[in-house]
Amino acid sequence: MNIELKSLRAGDCGKITGFDKTGKAYRKRLLAMGLTPGTPFSITRFAPMGDPVEIKIRGFSLTLRKDEAAALLIERT
Repeated sequence: MNIELKSLRAGDCGKITGFDKTGKAYRKRLLAMGLTPGTPFSITRFAPMGDPVEIKIRGFSLTLRKDEAAALLIERT
């Protein structure tokens, strides 16, 4: 079941399942950053206002803006 990244909390883990059709503008950029389907990640922290969010993926920390994060289809693991 796909959920939004903002529905997770710090410390939660998930797996990228794909990209939302409305996020075509961000797809290439996200793929270039290593956010490919099947990749596991964990939520490190959210900024106080919820934007941006920091995730740990492939051994490095990555910060995503709200719009970029909304383009990801994920599932909780």
